Amino acid sequence: MNERIHMSSPDVGVREEEAVLGAMRSGWIAPLGPDVDAFEQELAERVGVAHAVALSSGTAALHLGLLALGVGRGDIVVTSTMTFAATTNAIVYTGAEPFFVDAEVTTGNMDPALLRKALESLQSAGEKVAAIVPVDLLGKTIDYTSILAIAEEFGVPVLSDAAESLGATHAGRAAGSFGRASAVSFNGNKIMTTSGGGMLLTDDADIAQRTRYLATQARQPVVHYEHTDVGYNYRMSNLLAALGRAQLSRLDEMIGRRREMRQLYKDLFAAVDGVEIFGAAGDESDNVWLTSIVVDEEVSGWASADLAAALAAQNIESRPLWKPMHLQPVFAHHRGVISGASEALFARGLTLPSGSALVPAQRERVTDAIDEFLRAR
Repeated sequence: MNERIHMSSPDVGVREEEAVLGAMRSGWIAPLGPDVDAFEQELAERVGVAHAVALSSGTAALHLGLLALGVGRGDIVVTSTMTFAATTNAIVYTGAEPFFVDAEVTTGNMDPALLRKALESLQSAGEKVAAIVPVDLLGKTIDYTSILAIAEEFGVPVLSDAAESLGATHAGRAAGSFGRASAVSFNGNKIMTTSGGGMLLTDDADIAQRTRYLATQARQPVVHYEHTDVGYNYRMSNLLAALGRAQLSRLDEMIGRRREMRQLYKDLFAAVDGVEIFGAAGDESDNVWLTSIVVDEEVSGWASADLAAALAAQNIESRPLWKPMHLQPVFAHHRGVISGASEALFARGLTLPSGSALVPAQRERVTDAIDEFLRAR
């Protein structure tokens, strides 16, 4: 059996090894230290925000971002249905109710027209919407120009889920700089990684202070241990921050390698009827985290599941697009404005190996496997 090819493995090397070893030898291995401080400053500068708080995960950043906005039990948080479960989990952690909004079929991102419909419906019913959490899907930012204008019109703060979009831009602004605050993720499969980790990004000093306070067990600044709020152990270790700094220094390089992989897929499927590279239009602003295709079986003569099976037979990982949250058993009882776009994308979409760590031989294995499949149809 050939060695397994994953969709997005960590891309680490000598620079990361030296950074982690340096942090270890310094003695700063706890959830504080000079690399944590420097990582926060460097990412804030990269994104163009005033404050950054390093945390243990992107989910923690979403959770604390919501709490810092005052979201709590009985509130409603309007969010994307096409996302990973972490987005919705963070909302539920606060005691709020998620209200799902369906996607644009071209990008999978929140449909602004459906967001407006959701807010109008909830407002007319006298229900309190405490926040909007839109998700940048697979590295492509949402239409922030439209989404933020609608949010401002209805007086609802936006917490951007930029877990998948670090390095992308919208209208010349970096992902992670939109809304009252943004959450980014450094999970092992992300565009850059700290093994596990995340960060809360904001221009609001109060949100940053509240997030940092809650992440450190809500400890009061006194000599003894004093607590007046329930807190969380959500800090990032200095070792992982050192890894993150090394990764951040290579971010543009890693995005470039993913873009090369996307181009290989574009070339491979260019003459195949019924197959589109998902969200590829205008993808110069995308961070190309994951490349997916959308297959029209009636035109192509084959389904995305057929290609997935062929790749699996050669030990190559692929995966359907996100199963919408309103279809997930744990969240299916929650309300939303659903058009069916996300369901269609889930049924027809397939995500392909996209990682920057793929070496030429692995890239060739993937493209050869797809070419073999296409020639057999």
